[in-house]
Amino acid sequence: MKRIRQHPVLEIPENRKEIHFFFKGKEFWGIEGEPVSSALIANGIQVFNIHRRGDTPQGLFCANGQCSHCTLIINGLPQKSCITPLQENMEIFPLIHLPEIPQDDTPLENYHKITETCDVLVIGGGPAGLTAGIELAKLGYSIILVDDKTRLGGKLLLQTHKFFGSIEDCYAGTRGIDIAKKLEKEIRQYPNVKVYTDTAVVGIFKDRKAGLFSANRRYIIVDFQGMVVSAGAREKSLIFPGNNLPGVYGAGAFQTLVNRDLIHSSHRILIIGSGNVGLIAAYHALQAGMQVVGICDILDSVSGYKVHADKIRRMGVPIYLKHTILSAEGHKTVEKVTIARVNQQYQPILDTAKTFKVDTLLIAVGLTPVDEFHDMALDFGFNVVKTGDAAEIAEASSAMFGGRIAGLKMAQRLGREIEIDPAWSQKADILKSKPGKTYPPVSVELSKSFQPIIRCDEEIPCNPCTSVCPVNAIQLENKLGNIMDIPRYLADCTGCGLCVLICPGLAITLARKIDDRHAEVILPYEFIPDFSVGDKIPVTDQTGQFLEDAEVLKIRFNKKHKTHLIHLRSALENGTRICGIRVQQPAVTKPLPRPSYHYIPENGIVCHCEMVTVRELVDFIKEHNIHDINQLKQIRVGMGACGGKTCSALLPAVFRMAGVDWNDVTAGTKRPLNVEVPMFALINEEISE
Repeated sequence: MKRIRQHPVLEIPENRKEIHFFFKGKEFWGIEGEPVSSALIANGIQVFNIHRRGDTPQGLFCANGQCSHCTLIINGLPQKSCITPLQENMEIFPLIHLPEIPQDDTPLENYHKITETCDVLVIGGGPAGLTAGIELAKLGYSIILVDDKTRLGGKLLLQTHKFFGSIEDCYAGTRGIDIAKKLEKEIRQYPNVKVYTDTAVVGIFKDRKAGLFSANRRYIIVDFQGMVVSAGAREKSLIFPGNNLPGVYGAGAFQTLVNRDLIHSSHRILIIGSGNVGLIAAYHALQAGMQVVGICDILDSVSGYKVHADKIRRMGVPIYLKHTILSAEGHKTVEKVTIARVNQQYQPILDTAKTFKVDTLLIAVGLTPVDEFHDMALDFGFNVVKTGDAAEIAEASSAMFGGRIAGLKMAQRLGREIEIDPAWSQKADILKSKPGKTYPPVSVELSKSFQPIIRCDEEIPCNPCTSVCPVNAIQLENKLGNIMDIPRYLADCTGCGLCVLICPGLAITLARKIDDRHAEVILPYEFIPDFSVGDKIPVTDQTGQFLEDAEVLKIRFNKKHKTHLIHLRSALENGTRICGIRVQQPAVTKPLPRPSYHYIPENGIVCHCEMVTVRELVDFIKEHNIHDINQLKQIRVGMGACGGKTCSALLPAVFRMAGVDWNDVTAGTKRPLNVEVPMFALINEEISE
């Protein structure tokens, strides 16, 4: 079984109920209630269906119910396996081409209407939706909060790392999984809040009603006065040959498998995209015991926080900037991926190609806001606001503030005379700021007493190190006058190590001089140590360059922060340079001796549901002078089970390839229902019986 049995941060439940199910008639074991897709991957099954075009295998991609890659025949019906909970004795088969029409033709006769009424409907129970709901609940409004997952928290549930920002405003230094628990506990204490989990909003209608599809069996109509859209974002895909192979995941899907479902889904991974999502996904993979052969980005600089990139490099993961992916290849699943440098026009230089043997390719090239309901609600004239990633892609710390502001804006629209503190908007803007200037490191001379060596040299919104220091030995420089300022050590360090423990970027160490030849260095370590006191382990500088094999003097574990403090004896000249412990050796990340690939970019898939390639789309647009997305339905684009959710983000690039200005293209028409809902659920047939 490919399950995570131990983890440095996550607790592994011991009381999960194991049940058996059947795949293609063979018995397997899984965890009751986990997604069917996760149960299959835990059993080593990656191929979920065979597409009718070219007998192409497909597997999990988004793990969020937003695409159709993971469709299986479950108990006789085609269902998205990533949002279908596993039950005892389930009969599961791969979907081969098109599903058969179910044989049951029993008439549906027992109509049972379920209705709800509320002041405000909150769509999405992530950080923004939760804080918006809390603010509205405080004001006495009746709230219905809807989320399509089994637990509230949204992307917080996938974030095992410590948060940036400030302790006071957004729980900086606390892990996302723990913040989710705090926010869920807070909102559930209000009697005027009703929470629907495992529930999707599948449509909103002109008569100010919304349709909810709950627990895969009930259809609920909600009458509301105002709506907060906090539905988050869906992952962008990328066009390249092999982009539809099983083993090509969105980074969020990977984090869902690993951090939520505790599935050891991969052995060797390559990541496309050096934003915070890609950098953090690499870290999560290493923590789960997987190998990360590299991160590839077409840009000439890392787009995420420098402290994240430094951390990943220190641990032995190379970052290939000014590189793009050429192809993913394999028999039925991903077996190898090829990348190459790009020229000034971002075109690949084929003779620089590198091929890596991997079983997983993570796509972390950005997110698309899920804001369709907001736009529809505006057209209908509803009281509506959007917040979180549905409004703007940013850090979850910013989403929490944005949610609070959105909640109060909704109260204003419902007639409540209330002022919104201008400082909230200022803080939200700061928390979603892009990285600013980078400063050269400060020269440090060691003494017999510990002092912090701070390698946070890029302006980012973060200051927990200044908040936890008991003697105020660390202060911000006060150039910008906010938490984007760089932290600097002043004097009088007590050696308590709190700054080392709380730093989200693992960018602080403590160091002191032992004698004229040696230094003692204290490092944060968020892995399960595979070394003991007295061992010598490889340590690196800020950029990941090997310095020496340092001797382990002491290993301490802090339960609150779930972080080890590793005391090392090093050469004195390295005392201020040591920044991390290498967790994977250089041999792990080497490409194959010779590149091996087929590069036919026109074969990249745009519409995954209907397997429509770039070449087919561009030719059709040119031949018929297409300027309306709805016309693409003639070749099935947007007609699949995802309703165009995946391909819509790729279409602007495709139209540009065809010589059509995207600004001149008419948008596709969106109609309810936006999720597959069986007929028996629409009339609540099972409930009435």
